[in-house]
Amino acid sequence: MRRREFLGAVTASLVAGRTVAPAAQATPPPAPPRKGRIKQGVTRGVFALPRGAAIDDSCREAARLGIKGFDLIGPADWPTLKKYGLVPSMYPGGPGGSIAVALNRKENHEKLTGLLHPAIDEAAANAVPNIICFSGNRNGMADAEGADNCVAFLNAIKAHAEDKQVTICMEYLNSKVNHKDYMFDHIAWGVDVMKRVNSPRVKILYDIYHAQIMDGDIVRNIRDHFQWIGHFHTGGNPGRKEIDDTQELNYRFVMQAIADLGFTGFVTHEYSPTQGHDPIAMLAKAIEICDV
Repeated sequence: MRRREFLGAVTASLVAGRTVAPAAQATPPPAPPRKGRIKQGVTRGVFALPRGAAIDDSCREAARLGIKGFDLIGPADWPTLKKYGLVPSMYPGGPGGSIAVALNRKENHEKLTGLLHPAIDEAAANAVPNIICFSGNRNGMADAEGADNCVAFLNAIKAHAEDKQVTICMEYLNSKVNHKDYMFDHIAWGVDVMKRVNSPRVKILYDIYHAQIMDGDIVRNIRDHFQWIGHFHTGGNPGRKEIDDTQELNYRFVMQAIADLGFTGFVTHEYSPTQGHDPIAMLAKAIEICDV
């Protein structure tokens, strides 16, 4: 069959509906210019990615939309992040304990010290600015005793963090809905610990979703305790869903307050998209809201 006849036959079959060729996907348009006063990051959750899933496509989309960092990603994926110009903005859990078992018990200190020192070195060598840590659960322990134990641990590790210019960030979580019995569940407890450690390299990871559940008064608390905060996470309340007008927080106002304070760290999105919603469209909306 001659070429012209072959093409004519293919065209006829398409018209007749017997063959449907997939259309080539258009390259997504570049994101609009960003003001950039808030340095935004992401976690796996905003892409609805299970743990262990490949993140190459997510990094590409994040970079296209103007994202600067990717939290809680381990060393194996750092080259992928860096390929797209993304900072591994928060070393994942492990060296700083788990949510339930962490700094508030002396029996954990020797093990965690052995894990955290090399993690600080690894973070510094790879331009990872932060390492997450946790208070741990109460399990019957008084808050004052737990605070003393956390202060002792952080005071012992802070010189190494200061020397390597890596910030240890203790996360503030809610104990009402998601993390029953977690000790650092009110801002006052964490601020007390930070004041007693008093290091530029030991800070609070202020998760706005958790803070809203436990203490509310988000902007006032951020302004009052700004010097002790090193990192932020976002999430809509109720449900830790998108940070749009389906939830109760005015994130544009919150971000304006953070930007006005001169914050230079990361504000990382850590919500889970509502089932059936397009994760990329939801992320683009979150970025726009926070780009104040």
